[in-house]
Amino acid sequence: MQRTFVILLLAISLVTPIGTQADDQSTDAFDLSHPHPVLTPQSQLMLRGAWVPGESQAIDFDHLPQVPAEYAVISDVRGDRSVPVRETTRQKADYESGGVNQHNYLVHHDGEFWAMWSDGPGVEDRVGQRVKFARSPDGLNWSEPQFLSPVPPQSGPDSPHYGTRSEAGFRYISRGFWQRDSELLALASLDEAAGFFGPSLEMHAFRLEPDDTWKDLGVISDNTINNFPPKQIASGQWMMSRRTWDYKKVGVQFLVGGTRDIDQWESYPVLGSGSELSAEEPLWWALPDGNLMALFRDNRKSGYLYRSFSTDDGRTWSRPVKTNFPDATSKIHGLQLSDGRFVLVSNPKPRKRDPMTISLSDDGKVFHTMLKLVGGRRIDYPHVLEHDGHLLIAFSGAKQTVEVLKVRISDLDGMRNACEE
Repeated sequence: MQRTFVILLLAISLVTPIGTQADDQSTDAFDLSHPHPVLTPQSQLMLRGAWVPGESQAIDFDHLPQVPAEYAVISDVRGDRSVPVRETTRQKADYESGGVNQHNYLVHHDGEFWAMWSDGPGVEDRVGQRVKFARSPDGLNWSEPQFLSPVPPQSGPDSPHYGTRSEAGFRYISRGFWQRDSELLALASLDEAAGFFGPSLEMHAFRLEPDDTWKDLGVISDNTINNFPPKQIASGQWMMSRRTWDYKKVGVQFLVGGTRDIDQWESYPVLGSGSELSAEEPLWWALPDGNLMALFRDNRKSGYLYRSFSTDDGRTWSRPVKTNFPDATSKIHGLQLSDGRFVLVSNPKPRKRDPMTISLSDDGKVFHTMLKLVGGRRIDYPHVLEHDGHLLIAFSGAKQTVEVLKVRISDLDGMRNACEE
């Protein structure tokens, strides 16, 4: 009977149109067959090991093996800085009297590390928010933050809407560095600051000039906010995720193009309807076989990541399914290392963005090890960069600090979870 059920489930998943129905299997009925983009895209297996309990949300996240790392603070806008950033807890008065720092991104360009992030008044993404950047020779010693983007239109400190949620004011949101040919571009979205997102939503590119200033190249994609900057796929084209201003209705998409001009893109949907799966903040990478895999945060707060595959360079995607990888409904980031392994940095503890962990995989589909990076407070918005045998991991502390860990990759090699096979 069990075998019949699995066969029927596979058949249903292969014929169900994308977006017509989200996966709703209960947590005690996970399909733990090994995932394959063509043969078993419906597999829910993403975390496996002798140390993983039957209910993966029951992992003792606070006592995972601790990764050794060097540490630095890039920016701090807390109202009260009398308590060390590693020990403080966010207090409402400090949060409102300081500012916001989040949406962190890293790149190594022309011999230096660069960081960019959203910087604004009050709480996240209000009127007047801009983008800042800093640079470092080693990833630990950083320059003073400077503004990268201009003041949003009619939304400076003298605006009556500054620091508020209002459709009458605008904000920039940091969207990452794009290394295209020999140029370094910084991406930022611009829209009304009333909600997520405003109807005038557009994606801008700023180019680093020889005098270290940033030139606004204008709009590269209308009605678009990405999650991470474009990466090249096997065809040589660039690809990045796309959410439109009404994405909660129309679902998540992917943009493919950017080769001839930075504003030339074609858009392909992942979900036919955003109402079926509250997919947020997609992350994708290429698998060793050349197929693509995307992961999604689920804003329905299922407490798990969702996954989808593409076998045609992002043009079509399999039906997203809930995996057994736990998640706090928080942004994730990861990449393939130069040695072939994959790493995923996330907040896996459901309902709490604490701790932040790094998980390891040999094939990019199933992770076997989960290690603790930092915890004891709210941390989120990770971005990972590999360079010269190290990982540089930027993250936000309580959405008011931009912080970074520098991890030696070889230190991860011998680390294992208790009872790991």
